[in-house]
Amino acid sequence: MSSTDPRLAIVAITKHGAQQAADLAARLPLAHVVCSEKFAPAFAGLANPVRAYAGALRDEIAALFEGYDQLVFFVSLGAVVRLIAPHLKSKDEDPGVTVVDDAGRFVIPVLSGHVGGANACAEEVAALLGATAVVTTASDVGKTIPVDILGRELGWRVEAPKLNVTRVSAHVVNGEPIAFVQEAGSPHWWTRPTPLPASIHRFNRLEDVDLSRFAAVLWVTQREVPAALWAQLQERLVVYRPPLQGAAA
Repeated sequence: MSSTDPRLAIVAITKHGAQQAADLAARLPLAHVVCSEKFAPAFAGLANPVRAYAGALRDEIAALFEGYDQLVFFVSLGAVVRLIAPHLKSKDEDPGVTVVDDAGRFVIPVLSGHVGGANACAEEVAALLGATAVVTTASDVGKTIPVDILGRELGWRVEAPKLNVTRVSAHVVNGEPIAFVQEAGSPHWWTRPTPLPASIHRFNRLEDVDLSRFAAVLWVTQREVPAALWAQLQERLVVYRPPLQGAAA
């Protein structure tokens, strides 16, 4: 999320929530505001587009899911869960959903934390409000590799069955030995302030890896992946394809 992203909606339904939402909206002038008609005056004078609804918030959810990449609710967590439940499809389609408590103390990513960007959204919102982000995704809490979105900001594309991504993610967050083989792409993929976990072992070529020693292999490459290797590793292999211009020589 950033202040230049027009596909962010800030949603509020109470007086205190609207006050907190107005503070956030002022810092994100291109974000849209969706609020109860009663509390629309809280956003007067701001540059943000405001949609004030007269009915029930539940009647707005379908349009919010369709129209935005990130939804930030100043609504109770339980209420948000009930509101969005009928509209959930998959983590590849659903927007990121984040909840801020009425006092603006805690920011909680609820849906699509990785793929949908809610974790990053929550951290930015928390920084803007002086609040605490409550992130529960295992790879973020454990400060390790997010298998499903690794290198996304660098243009890397995941090439593996979803089952592989799920199984390898479990190996990573459980601290099992992982071979990370990088033969292409930018070397600047580790962006956390903490060191790479000791369970992640780096290699420059797949041929240097004793595959029997590792629970899983993450392979960044431009090479063709032999069918025999997929068969050998089964659900233990995830391949990443960086843009051609970023390939290593």
